[in-house]
Amino acid sequence: MLLTKFSSHEFEAGTDEAGRGCLAGPVTAAAVILPFDFQHSLLNDSKKLSEKTRELLRPIIEETAISFQVTHLEPLIIDKINILNASIKAMQESIIQLTPTPNYIIVDGNRFKPVNDIPYSCIVKGDSKYLSIAAASVLAKTYRDDYMNKIHEEYPMYNWKKNKGYPTEEHREAIKKYGTTKYHRMSFRLLPEQLTLEL
Repeated sequence: MLLTKFSSHEFEAGTDEAGRGCLAGPVTAAAVILPFDFQHSLLNDSKKLSEKTRELLRPIIEETAISFQVTHLEPLIIDKINILNASIKAMQESIIQLTPTPNYIIVDGNRFKPVNDIPYSCIVKGDSKYLSIAAASVLAKTYRDDYMNKIHEEYPMYNWKKNKGYPTEEHREAIKKYGTTKYHRMSFRLLPEQLTLEL
């Protein structure tokens, strides 16, 4: 069973991101403050849940959370500051918008940068240990999926509705055939081999 709190602080926020390893689309982060007595038997790391379960949990999290925020950071920013910094920035921006301001932050992973001097802890695999991080992982994933479904309508040939921008063989074949879009991360290795002209 996942734990409710890491610290003894009243307003502890959990934060996580989705889409870090994608070739296209934003990196999306969420931050969530849950009530102290929150429990849900289905809630876990979003990667371990089916799409149906994530969609079921999202309104429950949104309705019962003391506060939650979601932030998308576009490929242009990812290319400018790199994916690690963009992931941290998206989490920071989500945290800053929470009301009340959290007095402790727990972060999924092992890297973070301070936000307004709020104490924090990085927890490896935190999304499968603490409810607030798991809740943030579900919101980040579902909001990002919605975003990818929307831009799929604009560029259906990449099938983002299915691959969500991840580096599947189908996605890479489409990049090879149709080139890149404004949603692709140009600092990423979009094709497995750099195509060279035969001299």
